[in-house]
Amino acid sequence: MPVTILHNPRCSKSRQSLELLTNNGVDAQVILYLQDPPTSSEIKNILKKLNLSPSEILRRGETRFKELAISLEDIDDDQLITLMVENPILIERPIIFNETKAVIGRPPENTLDII
Repeated sequence: MPVTILHNPRCSKSRQSLELLTNNGVDAQVILYLQDPPTSSEIKNILKKLNLSPSEILRRGETRFKELAISLEDIDDDQLITLMVENPILIERPIIFNETKAVIGRPPENTLDII
């Protein structure tokens, strides 16, 4: 089953997750999501596989999150997903997924659950 990783090469957890895939013989499709952001429908699909809400994959510690002054009480899921599409740095990383399942590679060992 094909495996895809939303990857940020500057992130150590993302690099470690990709290395785990490679070391286990998985030739994953690597999406540099900061340059090629997922669409709204792709994020919704990933969220369904993760069984998480948009706010649960939101990187609240990012400078961009603070710049946007997002109030999670005043924003709905669709608006939050739109913000992630427009500001992919806000998406937790790495996210590894296949056709039926997804995991967040924090800790990187979570990646093994997709193999």
